[in-house]
Amino acid sequence: MRLAQRQIAFLLVIPFFTSCVNSSEHIIRLKLSHGLDVVHPVHKAMEFMARRLAELSQGRMVIDIYPSEQLGSERESIELVQLGSLDITKTSAAVLESFVPEFSVYSLPYLFRDREHAWRVFMGPIGREILHSGAPMGIRGLCYYDSGSRSFYTRSKPIRTPDDLAGMKIRVQKSYMAVKTIEMLGGSPTPIDWGELYTALQQGVVDGAENNTPSFASSHHYEVCKYYYLDEHTIIPDVLLMSLKVWKGLSAQQQGMIQQAADESLNFQRKIWDKMVEEDLQKVQAAGVEIGYPDKRPFMEKVRPLYDEFKGTAIGELAGRIRAVQ
Repeated sequence: MRLAQRQIAFLLVIPFFTSCVNSSEHIIRLKLSHGLDVVHPVHKAMEFMARRLAELSQGRMVIDIYPSEQLGSERESIELVQLGSLDITKTSAAVLESFVPEFSVYSLPYLFRDREHAWRVFMGPIGREILHSGAPMGIRGLCYYDSGSRSFYTRSKPIRTPDDLAGMKIRVQKSYMAVKTIEMLGGSPTPIDWGELYTALQQGVVDGAENNTPSFASSHHYEVCKYYYLDEHTIIPDVLLMSLKVWKGLSAQQQGMIQQAADESLNFQRKIWDKMVEEDLQKVQAAGVEIGYPDKRPFMEKVRPLYDEFKGTAIGELAGRIRAVQ
């Protein structure tokens, strides 16, 4: 039986075990899958959401969380959410772009002036428009989570300029924008699932990767990669997704409680994110990682043609609107 078939079979069996509750009180149990480690601030935010939903519903709505790709990769989890076999998942907006094209705009390199600009977009009309654009694909965005900025970490040498990427195999998410960005910077993009990356780095299948600081630290990739240079080429949020099929099967009151718990979990997560970034930078540095801050201008010049590629398209128009946000 193939992996996806095993996952679906497992997910369909779960309700037979979780629905054994007090017959006088119907309890709704929601399954949430994601690929992060339990120490990651996004996982902690989802735990907060589960607690808040239980409080708001007086115990009548429960979220069971399955971290570390227990129920499949990000892409597989999205597919299960579309089917309604999985209720909620957390994914990077970069992975979502092959399902909902609008999310690909977030993967454009150096799209945002800074993190403050990014969050004005995420929390404003454009962000909500993109968050809810997956309805035709059977998914509903509940909220964004702060995923910081993505930078390069490598095994054998630092990435101080784009020229340093020449001939290097860099792990990327399965995203057109991510692949094109690395190509334009001179590297060789190599899509690999997150759960397989530590081994791929250890065995030299790839020379490096790119991600935010908490992910670099919580994954223990710093044990293999001793150079982390913060060029901050993208600010790509994580997205909490719910099955539209499951959402529509709930009452307006239940939907409201889920949305409130999600919104509050975002506020909680943003408060702990910056503290964890600072702590994790100190942690990896203490473990022998060299940290640097390269000049971003040569990187920005190299990827400029990617914006030209989208001129006159819906993504190009969306990028223009985002850059105009003050």
